[in-house]
Amino acid sequence: MQKDPFRTRDHVADFDDIVADIVARSAATRATLAMAGDLAYGEHPAEKLDLFFPPGRGSNLPVHIFIHGGYWRMFSKADYSYVADTVTKAGAIAVIVDYALMPEVRMAAIVDQVRRAKQWVLDNIASHGGDPGRISLSGHSAGAHLATFLFEKTPAPSHIRAVLLLSGLYDLKPLQTSFLKPLIGITDEEALAFTPMTRQHDPDTAVTIVVGAQETPPFQKQAADFATRLRAHGLGVRNLSLKDRNHMNSVRDLGISGTQAGDCLLEIIEATRD
Repeated sequence: MQKDPFRTRDHVADFDDIVADIVARSAATRATLAMAGDLAYGEHPAEKLDLFFPPGRGSNLPVHIFIHGGYWRMFSKADYSYVADTVTKAGAIAVIVDYALMPEVRMAAIVDQVRRAKQWVLDNIASHGGDPGRISLSGHSAGAHLATFLFEKTPAPSHIRAVLLLSGLYDLKPLQTSFLKPLIGITDEEALAFTPMTRQHDPDTAVTIVVGAQETPPFQKQAADFATRLRAHGLGVRNLSLKDRNHMNSVRDLGISGTQAGDCLLEIIEATRD
């Protein structure tokens, strides 16, 4: 039987080991970094975010928002605290966002949640020492998909200076016939309304689109196609392929200094200092 190119477990032999590693790294991060946890940006129990602070704190710090993946149906912010290790080393405040999961809620609710999480950051981050004029953003897989809705052309300005999209999903149509069909059942209406390839994005946002060299062909194609789409609408875009990296070890690298992905994260945070 042909393997589903979207089913990560079929293509990453050590999937469970990597998940266990990032969960352990995240627990260590929460035990060592200064943080403000479970801050509510809405009324749903999942509408929470965690802030992690660099040593010495300070004021007017750059801010980085991270949105986790999991095909809109798995994981939580607690599994991805480790990304804050890299963010805080860059002297920035890390914002790790949670959201409700499908099929309990539908795609429209999740997109609305991440938009409101961003608005919470704009409205409140100054009181935590952050500069709302120096916001960068990243997301992995479904999180990269969700991140695209935070730097759209309307409403303007998006307030997002730089973005790192890692192993993202920018065309939902192929997922309707993937292994996800019985699990979340993306509808025709959702595929039409929430496919980033069909939407307009802020030309003032600098975008880095990254995919692991060992990713399956659909992830490679979607990354290339979305980069082309953004360039056509006037955005500054760079494409990067991560050597010897797949869908899971690439996201683990976001929390590890000296890796390609970790260095990309540092670079987009640095871009907000201009």
